[in-house]
Amino acid sequence: MTPFLQLALAIAVIVGAAKAGGYLSYRIGQPSVLGELIVGVILGPTVLDILHISYFSDPHLTEVIHELAEIGVLLLMFVAGLELHLSDLAKSGKVAALAGSLGVIFPLALGVALGYLFSMSTDQSIYLGLILSATSVSISAQTLMELQVLRSRVGISLLGAAVFDDILVVLGLSIFTAVILSGSDGGFLTIATIILRMILYLGIAGAIGVTLVPRLSNLVSRLPISQGLIAFTMVVMLLYGWAAEELGHMAAITGAFLAGLMFARSPLKDRIENGISPLAYGLFVPIFFIDVGLKVNGRELIGEAFWLFVAMTVVAVIGKVFGASLGAGLSGFNLRESLQLGAGMMSRGEVGLIVASIGITEGVVPQSTFSAVIGMVIITTLLTPPTLRWLFRKPETNQPDPSDTKISAVHTASEGEEA
Repeated sequence: MTPFLQLALAIAVIVGAAKAGGYLSYRIGQPSVLGELIVGVILGPTVLDILHISYFSDPHLTEVIHELAEIGVLLLMFVAGLELHLSDLAKSGKVAALAGSLGVIFPLALGVALGYLFSMSTDQSIYLGLILSATSVSISAQTLMELQVLRSRVGISLLGAAVFDDILVVLGLSIFTAVILSGSDGGFLTIATIILRMILYLGIAGAIGVTLVPRLSNLVSRLPISQGLIAFTMVVMLLYGWAAEELGHMAAITGAFLAGLMFARSPLKDRIENGISPLAYGLFVPIFFIDVGLKVNGRELIGEAFWLFVAMTVVAVIGKVFGASLGAGLSGFNLRESLQLGAGMMSRGEVGLIVASIGITEGVVPQSTFSAVIGMVIITTLLTPPTLRWLFRKPETNQPDPSDTKISAVHTASEGEEA
């Protein structure tokens, strides 16, 4: 069978299984994303290892699926940004800064202490703390959209805190590689350069998004091009994601989220959302959720790595939830809202995997530790959707809290369909 036919069959199985798992999860009162993640673990090397059966002989199949999943997470964060307004995000500046900062400091400190407890070197301990400091709110964003609370003040503050978290983790990673690993005083110049590039990227991307993106959207929408507006939207989103990582030293998902914020200002927002959402939720986003499970091999956690995995997971949950919740509480959020924001920051997702992968490349993270990291990422990712759903239930009616501002009709009408 040709590589293309193998890819076609793999995508058919992945998307079909993801939707089936999401539907079953929705039927039992849980977010559909939880079912999709569990299906990914079942299809992965922990149980079935479907991509490595003899029928799939293409050695590049796993890599291609992963790249499609990366597009999925960009689309997911773009839709999350599309649901918000810059004015809403600006209002969350204080809580986002405090929750994002403390959500990095606490896991970092606990991670370093955990590394010493497991007899790791100083470099390894610091890097373990950096891994535990990372946050990926793509899955939280999807869960909040299903619960119709993304545009509540908790949802908006959560996305703002994730931006601060991303910046701080990237800075910490840059300091580690430029100063600690190289041992060079010139590393400080490197750090200053990275900070400058972040500021320039955010400034230029914001200026282009505010001044040009809405105008170009109107122009393209009037051209006699089939689905020209959706194609233009995809191009801008991909370029923003590329520029965020390549030029701004930030995660690509931050660029995609920023692109969504820019398009949210366009009068054509509803048309964009109606065009992007079927593409995202019909194909790429399910592949992303399944790919998370395909990365983990639970069998590798049996042995020496098991207790490190358990300890790392406990520290990851406590450090992030406590730190981010404390920041929210200091900003005026009540206990329930603070816990909601903290739980939303719990998932490490692809950001944690990226930081760990860099550690493997640099020779700081051994393979046994990497296996424990993957297990921790999976557990925190699986815990996030049901925890958020529980925290957003009304105590008296056991139903989700209504959003301060309802999300778009696309998500409201298709909550069951996206399962």
